[in-house]
Amino acid sequence: MSMTLISTFFPLLCYLAYNLVVPQVEKLRPSLSVIMNMQRRRWVANAARRESPFDAILSGNIMGSVSFLASTSVLLILAVFTVFGQVPALMDALDSLSLDRIYTTLDVQLHLVVMLAMFVLAFFAFTLSLRQFNHYCIMLGAIDHTHGTSEEEIDAITRMNALGARNFNSGIRSYYFSVAAVAWFVSEWLPIVACVLTVLILAHREFFSSSHRTAASVAVIAVRRQQGQAGAAPAAAAERGDSATPL
Repeated sequence: MSMTLISTFFPLLCYLAYNLVVPQVEKLRPSLSVIMNMQRRRWVANAARRESPFDAILSGNIMGSVSFLASTSVLLILAVFTVFGQVPALMDALDSLSLDRIYTTLDVQLHLVVMLAMFVLAFFAFTLSLRQFNHYCIMLGAIDHTHGTSEEEIDAITRMNALGARNFNSGIRSYYFSVAAVAWFVSEWLPIVACVLTVLILAHREFFSSSHRTAASVAVIAVRRQQGQAGAAPAAAAERGDSATPL
């Protein structure tokens, strides 16, 4: 297998491998996404106790961002199809850059196919995320505020929100590795280096960034507050029982 072929498929393979490996790593160390799932559950639990347009506004903002990126994916797909019809002009443009490489039409077309596949995967990820967030909004709006919401229902709604976020992150990663794929036009080795740097940057953001530490600290504070409230309830009940005891 030639180095040109390896460097062509390397960004796509890194994208697929990252999406498979990260869930396994999360079993050993919670990622930023896992920590934010705790906040999503707090959001749903609080939304079940209030009747206000606040939650609808938040959900609308999220869906707007996903919809924008899904539309961008369509434009990128159309752009790649347009380039397929202008391959000779692209070859002339690459030759005019005086890069120390010899491009063949087959190599360029194959690389465009790989980039097209990555944008298509991004489109499907974003549209699936948009659909799941839409389901989340329906489930959130279906909560009956006149009765208490069960923990099972809250968990189910939270999982739908988390699924939408996971597919949204998958689409974003496809964009990141697509940028690394563009480096192929400069050098055969550059996309490999760019993919390794992309993996390191994404891993740092997910597991070691300041955002990770901040979200973890907020989650710890929330757990401590919940434990304090749970411990205070029996104490208050005992105090009321003692005060009601006749002398």
